[in-house]
Amino acid sequence: MAKRPPGKLRIIGGEWRSRIVEFDGDSGARPTPDRVRQTVFDWLAPTIEGTRCLDLFAGSGAMGMEALSRGAAHCTFVENGSRQATMIKAALLQFKAPSTRWDVTGMDAVYFLDQSWHRYHLVFLDPPYASPLLDRALQELPRVLVPEQNRIYLEWPEGKPPALPAGYELMREKQAGQVCFGLARYQHPPK
Repeated sequence: MAKRPPGKLRIIGGEWRSRIVEFDGDSGARPTPDRVRQTVFDWLAPTIEGTRCLDLFAGSGAMGMEALSRGAAHCTFVENGSRQATMIKAALLQFKAPSTRWDVTGMDAVYFLDQSWHRYHLVFLDPPYASPLLDRALQELPRVLVPEQNRIYLEWPEGKPPALPAGYELMREKQAGQVCFGLARYQHPPK
C-alpha cells in the first residue's frame, strides 16, 4: 500500500501565522480544525504569554506550535509515532524556533506523565478517540500540573463527553461540527 502524501495545516495566529505544518497522513492524526484552534486560543489569549505547555498525544503538533507562536515560553511535545515526532521537530526547525523553547519526546504519553518532573500551566489533551487513553491520562495528569494555575484543553467525539475525575472542573465547552472541546482546570480536592 502506498503512503499518502503528508497532510498540511496552517498556524492561525501569532509569530508563525499562515505558516504551513506538514504531518504524517498515515498516522491517524486528527489535527484540531482551524476554527476550533481559533476559539481555544481566543479563550487562552489572556494567559498564554510565558506559559509552559505540554502537547500530550501531539499528533501534528498544531496545538503546541500555535501556543509557541502566540508567546508560550516552552512546549513539550509528546508523540509516540516516530515519523510524526520527526515531522514536528522539522517544522519547529523550519520556523527557526529556539531549541530552548521546545522539546519533542517520542514515547508513550501515559509513561511520560509518570516519569516527568516538569510542571505545566497548559496541557493539550487529545488522544485517539477510540482508546481508553483520555481516562488514564486524566488520572496521571495532576502530578505534572502547576497547582492552581493550570488549564487543560480536552477534545472528544460528539455524544461522548469525558468523565472528569474528582478535582477537575470543565470551565468552557463548545461544539464545532462533530468535534466537542473544552477547557478544564484541576484543583486538588479537599481531604
